[in-house]
Amino acid sequence: MTSDALIITDPHAQLARLGLSLPTAPKPVAAYVPAVRSGNLLYVSGQLPFQNGQLLATGAVPSLVSVETAREAARQCFLNGLAVIADQLGGDLKRVRRVVRLGVFVQSDDGFGDQPKIANGASELCAEVFGEAGRHARAAVGTNALPLNATVEIEFLVEVD
Repeated sequence: MTSDALIITDPHAQLARLGLSLPTAPKPVAAYVPAVRSGNLLYVSGQLPFQNGQLLATGAVPSLVSVETAREAARQCFLNGLAVIADQLGGDLKRVRRVVRLGVFVQSDDGFGDQPKIANGASELCAEVFGEAGRHARAAVGTNALPLNATVEIEFLVEVD
């Protein structure tokens, strides 16, 4: 790590500085659990872009949903995943040691290849919230369909204490 690396010691305070708050942790919409812990790793099930009980975006990019709207949906997926993580950690995001990986799935039209631009909506927010510990490995994958016709779904792997 370089001396100019951004160190965030309180993700909750950083969220407040960004004008963001965590939603209530979403409940599963099928036969699975929100997260599974194995040792110091917390695997968070795929999160859809629900906000106030409604999906922010449905359908494929770019024919039905713009890249910018899909980026915002990815940010909401990230916030929903953080809510699950906080719920699993007794409300304390300071227990996150590192965001290891994000898997970002984007419902895409044939020939669309800008999934990384959409995934950046979540990745950039992750770095803003966790600083250097938010720099992660990532997959940005295009798919023809997602649950409930959501535009974006994100899964998480985080190291916790």
